[in-house]
This record gives sequence, structure tokens and C-alpha cells, in this order.
Amino acid sequence: MKISYNWLKQYVDFNLTPDDLAEVLTGVGLEVEEITIFETIPGGLEGVVIGEVKDCAKHPDADKLSVTKVDVGSGEHLQIVCGAPNVAAGQKVVVAMVGSTLYPSGGEKLLIKKAKIRGIESFGMICAEDELGLGESHAGILVLPSSVQVGTKAADYFKVEKDYVLEIGLTPNRSDANSHIGVARDLAAALNVSYHTQVVFTKPEIELPKCVSIGNRPITVSVLEEEACPRYSGISISNIGVSDSPDWLKNKLKAIGLKPVNNVVDITNYVLHEYGQPLHAFDADKINGGKVTVKKLAEGTVFRTLEGKEIKLHAEDLMICDEQGGMCIAGVYGGKDSSVTNSTTTVFLESAYFTATGIRRTSTRHQLRTDAATHFEKGCDPNILIAALQRAAVLICEICGGSIASEIIDVYPKPIIGEKINVSYARICSLAGFSIPKETVDAILQHLEIKIEKEESDTLLLCVPTFKTDVKREADILEEILRIYGYNSFALPKQLKSNLSYTPAVNAGKLENVVAGLLTGAGANEIWTNSVTQSKFEKEEKLQKQQVKLLNSQTVELDSLRTSMLYSGLEVIAYNQNRKQSNMRLFEFGSTYHSINDSYNQQKHIALWFTGNTIEDNWVGKSEPYNFYHLKSTVMQLLNRLGHYYLEQEYSEDAPFSFALLLKNEGDVIARLGTISEKILRSFDIKQAVYYAELNRDYLWEKSQFQKVTFSELPKYPTVKRDLAMIVAEDLPFEAIEKAAFAESKKLLREISLFDVYKGDKIEKGKKSYAISLLFQHPDKTLTDQEIEKVMNRLMHKYETEFGASIRKS
Repeated sequence: MKISYNWLKQYVDFNLTPDDLAEVLTGVGLEVEEITIFETIPGGLEGVVIGEVKDCAKHPDADKLSVTKVDVGSGEHLQIVCGAPNVAAGQKVVVAMVGSTLYPSGGEKLLIKKAKIRGIESFGMICAEDELGLGESHAGILVLPSSVQVGTKAADYFKVEKDYVLEIGLTPNRSDANSHIGVARDLAAALNVSYHTQVVFTKPEIELPKCVSIGNRPITVSVLEEEACPRYSGISISNIGVSDSPDWLKNKLKAIGLKPVNNVVDITNYVLHEYGQPLHAFDADKINGGKVTVKKLAEGTVFRTLEGKEIKLHAEDLMICDEQGGMCIAGVYGGKDSSVTNSTTTVFLESAYFTATGIRRTSTRHQLRTDAATHFEKGCDPNILIAALQRAAVLICEICGGSIASEIIDVYPKPIIGEKINVSYARICSLAGFSIPKETVDAILQHLEIKIEKEESDTLLLCVPTFKTDVKREADILEEILRIYGYNSFALPKQLKSNLSYTPAVNAGKLENVVAGLLTGAGANEIWTNSVTQSKFEKEEKLQKQQVKLLNSQTVELDSLRTSMLYSGLEVIAYNQNRKQSNMRLFEFGSTYHSINDSYNQQKHIALWFTGNTIEDNWVGKSEPYNFYHLKSTVMQLLNRLGHYYLEQEYSEDAPFSFALLLKNEGDVIARLGTISEKILRSFDIKQAVYYAELNRDYLWEKSQFQKVTFSELPKYPTVKRDLAMIVAEDLPFEAIEKAAFAESKKLLREISLFDVYKGDKIEKGKKSYAISLLFQHPDKTLTDQEIEKVMNRLMHKYETEFGASIRKS
């Protein structure tokens, strides 16, 4: 939210620098994230003065250039080479001095330097309109009236206004501060109470002129959707002239980033950012039947926006209608057919209160993000409508020459009142942890417009104004008091008390650092992705049923919390692939969200994505693409580091994989990894294989918290290697061979590896050949051949009996 320093001073006459102001506002919970300078003419025309051309002669070496002598009031005439066709002696001109910087309209900034042009030195620049940032004309230099004083600063002559704009990171609960008056209220309270500076908070005068005459067709209002529109007010103003706004109004809007449109629209935008209440102006002559109806239209009804774009309405969209149809999407967007144009003479000015939920859904559904919608979504004050309406009406009468043509219409069947909260001074001090004087509490409440309706002994009955939508209970009152009292005013305690916890807990941060260190050491990059995703991505039927849909999604596409980490990573891969980055090793710590049996479940994961080449072509060798085993190796290193060595393995071809390996422990799947199906990759326009792994972080953290790295000295005795070839059933995995080997010779076997697999016509159909290497070692002695043969015989017997293996014993 942008707040203008100069604008704010209209309501509180403070004497603070922009930096000091930012400190005060941040202290009361309105964090100022950035301060920028706004100038009505970019650069403020610093170093630019008014001069008089005393002499003008043709350049000796250039037909289109002139050599001038210019008096800028410094006592010495400057020699300036000028290329403008209209330059002549006796003219009052605008001169940019050497060292000044210009900000031309639609161009890059220009630093004025001493120059030599065709052999003639030039000490400055005589400026055209566009070079000063005043307009678009470049037909010639800007010639001023002869009465202008030489040496006058251009900033003074053109009345350049300078302002400071404070960017406030407004939290969602602070809708009361979503305007200049809202910020001014907090500022005045803090200065009076916490900074002991006596300032007055002054709101604009809004005395409405008397109604001149009721028009021939007075506008009537009917609200058919009272739940979605609890209050609707309006007024008619006739005899207006639609034109450009005065400079002061345009500058106020430009300072906060708004583009001026015309005087009527600009006034509604001005009041929106002054009071925080959205307004809308209709051309009254375009309201068919002279009746405004607040209702919903049928599903699929076509509505034409201000830009002429046609959209199809949803059945729940609230509309402002006349007798022929929708004129405006309530609180969100205006319509073409009822908009104010230069030919408008009478307007019907709307000030309404729409519920935040309905506005949010409509705005998101149609992707129409406007200032009005944003204010309604955060929560507006239903009891400020008339004040804002009157303020805008007064300005329209003053600026547009209008006259009031109706009484105020106010449809408010069920008035909304503020919260009533009981609180005691003793309780306030108890919750705060220190004593706050009663007079200070009363002063803070008064400045925040929280009324003390009743006071009995130590207890207060407070009436909270409706603009404070987040103040609902006693703790909220305390928060309001402490904000203004000043968190920096607290006395630091001299003692720190705490309770020791003896229950060992999972140190998730430490384990996360261990895993991140291992993966980054393996060349992977960590990514952070959005937990909100597109529901259409999910292909697994089981997970589709578990999707958690968003009721108020930011966009139509982002409508669900993710049930898998996969698709967020595929979006990252597609994004990088489209920017010529095709080799990626990625990982992420994230969560998935599931709706199971009417309850919600959050699961934490570690996800990995490998795609592209391990290395590119180089003088050492050719590029090598990632494959499944690169991913598996990394996953096994990670699991081993966390203390998981022997896991059950199961193969699968379930979505989203074309091939997958499930790693289990006691039946629980702790990881699944494999090759993503080409169909899914095509939907992301990914043109290369992607290997993906997803590990159950909750399980790993719980089981790994007490795993410690242990040291053992290097072995003193040599290893003995034996190779073994066997023919086994085609569906027998190597993991079964490995597990059986370690079970049979746990003490001596150090390592087993598969170095060859053969399937073909030289062996029986339905069979395959494994060639494995086994590495043996004794910790305390050198193994003899007899000891090795004894172990090998036991192993071969186990393979023959358990797996029906045919061992080659040559």
C-alpha cells in the first residue's frame, strides 16, 4: 500500500522527516518497506534554469546548428551549441546546466556534460519540451514568455512538486489502515501518546450543498441480495462537466501510482485512497428505467467491461443492474454501457458495502484485480459509506461544476454495529506484564476511536468501531493499546525464566541440514515451490480423490493444494528447459496435503528430480545422460547416511511412473523413485527423460533422530574377492541375491556387486544370468582359502535351494 507524505499531512500536521515518519509507523505495526521520491516532473529539474539568448549565429561547420550566447543570471554568458530550428536571440529559454540530469519523455536519462560539437565548445543545453519531461513535442526548443526572470530555477517556474511515497506492507488484519485517514489515525495516536507530541487529527469537511432540484428521472434503488450487499447508498449530481482533473488532484494520484482518467473518476479514486471506501460513478442518463437493482444474473450472462471485453458471468456474481441488465460487477469492475464519458452531464454516485467473501470469489474467478476489489476483500467499514459519498459529492460539485440533484439514498435494513468488549485495567496490565497508567489507556482508546460506553470501578465496556474488523476480543484490545503505547517503550526484564524440557525431540533443522549438505555435495540444487497448484496436474486416481480444493484461489488455475511434490518440480524443469538450461539435479523439502475421510492430513517429503546430462561433451569424453541408477545411487546414499541400510524393494508401474522402485521398511513405503511417464512429460512440454524420487520425511526424521556417525579404524588385513555366475529366474531381483548373501555371511562379507546381466537365446527362456562379485574381510586376521571356500559353498547352496539357481562351478 502506497501512502503519500504530503497527502498524510493534510490530516496530521506533523514535523517529521520521511525516515522518522517511517520509524513511527513501523512501530505501530504499519511496516514501511520502502521510501521513494515522487516528483511531478522526473528529476525535479535540478540544475535547470531560465536563461535568455543574447546572441545567435550559424555554426561555421554545420548548416543546422547554431552557436548561442545565453545569460543564465550567473554574470557570465554561456556558449551553447543548439540544433533547434526555432532558436533566436532575445528568447527566454530553459537551460540545462553542465552536471544536471534530464529525464526525457519516453527516453533514458541524459547527463549534461561539457562537449565539443563540430569544433565548438558547448556548456549546457537549451531544452525542448520532451527533453524536460514536460510533454511529447520535439519540434523545437521551449520558448517562454518574455516576462520570466533570468536565473529563475526551472523547478520554481514550472511549480515542480516533490513528495515522498511510503510503501507499507499492510497485513491482512489491518483493513482499518488501508487508507490515508486510517494511517493518519494511528500516526496521531502514536505521536500524542508514545512520542508526547501534541498533534491534531483532522478529517475533511464534508458539508453537502443543498439539493438544487430533483431530476426528471430520479434514480431509485432496490437491493435483492441483502446478505451480499448489507448496505447501498447513492446520490445524483447534475450539470457536471467531465474534463481533466486539476493538477493537485492528478499529482496526488500519480504519487501513489494511479493514472488520472478524468475529473469524476479521479475523485472516486481519490476518496477511495483517502477513506478506504470504494465508490463508483454511473452516467445517470444511461441507467435504463431510472432504477438500480442489486442482484445476481443467470449463469453465462454476457457482461461488457469498461474496455469492451465480454465475459460470461457466474451465477454467484453480484451485479449492479438497470432494467436492461448488468451495468457493473459489484465492487469489482465497471461496465462499458454505463461508464462516465466526456459527454456525461449527470452522474449517479454509488457508495456500497459488499461482503468480502463474495467480492474475493468474483474477482478471482474472472481475474479482475482492482483497487476497489482489494479494499472490499480486506474488509471495509459499513458505517463510513455516507461520509465518503458526501466527500466525493462535494469534490464533484467543486471541481466539475456540478449540483446536487437528489437526496442521499441509503438502503440499510440491518445496521451493523461494532463489537462490545468488556475489559479491566488490571487485566490489561496483567496481560502486558507491566503497569500502564489508566490515563494512558483512556487516551489511546480515545485516539483510536474506541468508545468507552460504560465504566464501573476497574471494568470498561468498550464499543469497537466497525472499521476495526480484526478487534473481536479482550486480547485484541490489548494489542491495540500496546501498538500505540510503543513496543519499544517496554522495560526489559532483569531475569529470564524458562522451563527445561527433558523429552528428546526430533531436531528437524539439524537433519534437514545434513540431507541438504549431502545433496548439494552431490551437485543438486535446492528449490522452493508453491504448495498451491493446478488440480488437473494430478494423474493418480487415489490422490485425485484426496485433493484439497481452495475456496478462494488466487487464480482460476491455482485451485488446489498439492498432493504430490512431482508437478511443482516439473514446472521448474519446463521453465529452465525453455531458457536453454536442460541439465538439472534438483531437490526440495516440502509438504503435500490430503483430504482423507473428512479430515485433513499434511505429509512432509524430500523430493529429487534428475534430468539431462551428468556432464556435457568435452575433451575428456562425451556427455552422459542421467539414468535411473544415478537417482537410485543418490537416494541410497541419503538413506544410508540416515541409518537405513537394508530395505525391502518392490517394483511398480503405477502413475506417474513408467517404471518405479518402492523402498519399504516393515511394509511402510519410505521412498519411491523411478522414471516419469512420457505422457506426463508431454503435458509439461518436457522433451527429455526425468527421474524422480519422493521420500517420506516424517518417517525418516522419526527413525533417524538417534542415528550417530561412528568411527572405525582402517582395516589391517587384506580383502579377498570371489566372482560367482549363476542362472536364475528372470523375475528375481538382484536385491534378493544381495540380502541372502549378507544374511548368510554377515561377519565376513563386506560388499557385493552385480557386474553383468545376460538375457538371450544362449540360456533357457524365462531365465537370466547374473555375474556377481563378493568382497570378504576379517577384522582380526587374514582369511585363508579354506575359510573363503567354506563361506562360498554355503552361499551357493543357499542360492540353489532358495532361488533354484544354477551355479557355474568351473
